[in-house]
Amino acid sequence: GGRLRPPPPRASPPVPRPRPPPGGGPRGGRAPPPPPPVDRTDIPFVTVDPATSRDLDQAMHLARRPGGGYRVRYAIADVAAHVTPGGALEAETWRRGQTIYLPDGNVPLHPRTLSEGAASLLPDVDRAAVLWTIDLDADGATVAVEVERALVRSRAKLDYPGVQAAAEAGRLADPIALLPEIGDLLTARGLRRGAINLPLPEQDLEPDGEGWRLVLRAPVPMEEHNAQISLLTGMAAADIMLAGRVGLLRTMPAPKPEAVQRLRAAAAPLGVHWPDDVGPGQVIAALDPAQPRAAAFIDQAAELMRGAAYTAFDQTLPEQPEHGGVAAAYAHVTAPLRRLADRYATEVCLALHAGQPVPDWARAALPRLPEAMASTDRVASSAARGAVELAEAAVLEHRVGETFDAAVLDVDAPPNGKSRPRPPGGTVALDAPPVRARCLGQLPLGERVRVRLVTADPAARSVLFELA
Repeated sequence: GGRLRPPPPRASPPVPRPRPPPGGGPRGGRAPPPPPPVDRTDIPFVTVDPATSRDLDQAMHLARRPGGGYRVRYAIADVAAHVTPGGALEAETWRRGQTIYLPDGNVPLHPRTLSEGAASLLPDVDRAAVLWTIDLDADGATVAVEVERALVRSRAKLDYPGVQAAAEAGRLADPIALLPEIGDLLTARGLRRGAINLPLPEQDLEPDGEGWRLVLRAPVPMEEHNAQISLLTGMAAADIMLAGRVGLLRTMPAPKPEAVQRLRAAAAPLGVHWPDDVGPGQVIAALDPAQPRAAAFIDQAAELMRGAAYTAFDQTLPEQPEHGGVAAAYAHVTAPLRRLADRYATEVCLALHAGQPVPDWARAALPRLPEAMASTDRVASSAARGAVELAEAAVLEHRVGETFDAAVLDVDAPPNGKSRPRPPGGTVALDAPPVRARCLGQLPLGERVRVRLVTADPAARSVLFELA
């Protein structure tokens, strides 16, 4: 989910050490008890998250390698150290699937005493973690991967606005001083692979006195750099599981040629330059989403990103193992406090990397996880969209009949003879308040228009405009 981009041209594959034995490690019998965590509290990790977050999954330390290149250390909360297989807590996490985020709080995957306390990588306390150490060459290609259980200690809880301000002032904290440099390298590699990022601002709700207000929030560059470290780790995890022939991938079909052709056909009318030898990800990366025509083009590009799913496998490799947005094989392993699947995929990686059997409790869970995650993804998406739709209708409830400036993001496809005809229309984005809603009329894609508010019903969570 989120703003995943099609993977960049594939880097030289990560090199897990030692190489996992074929067939997913030794089988039969129980896995030996895991070794005690290695003490890595000497490494000055820091976390980078939204300012109000306390469920801190990841901590980071970046350094240059003596012979050139980079060393990325990424510590992930070791949730499996706290959740007993077969216990009541594990059963409840399967029922929930993931943390559901709402404007006024969240419904957590784990008890808050765990997700915002004992397992969270809060500063100045020792925490159990799964530590990924990924070595990159000077061009950002992965040359070695290690994964181990470790004891870590974060030195600081940083937030995105503060980190962005520090980056612009040239005062980034030492553990992440290289993040812009490494992030740019990884982004460029991704674009060359064919990765796609859709950088439209996100609608969000912020407290406003005793109520709420709608805002548009564009990601700051440091968020994108941070996301590249997570993608890097997810690709390393996928390579380990594919080499061991057992695991759980996050997959998505590559963009269909006809979808790319439709997007290319929309480029010229919207004033978007698309050279013949350039992929859609590179075209999108060069656009300014604040411009209406560019925003409309990026909205159209969402059609390329369909069909994301979880794919489990054991001995027989998936026919289609890659994520079309990442342009590489990719797995979710970096958010176990918030997402059920990550705990099991991480356990598979730890076992394969150590040449040990995958624990029975983790292996047995793999085939059940795709449906469990699909179900909870639907709930999370519905909850997030429902909150925004309610806020949009409430903000506009008393303004029916007024006209607003807007940009046309999307227009309905012409009827194909099979669907029931409906009045022409599409989707518009208001300048203020930042509402996206359906609008009736013959809309010019990518152009600015005046629209009149016809309906704003909080009870039905519906908003409708018409071309003025």
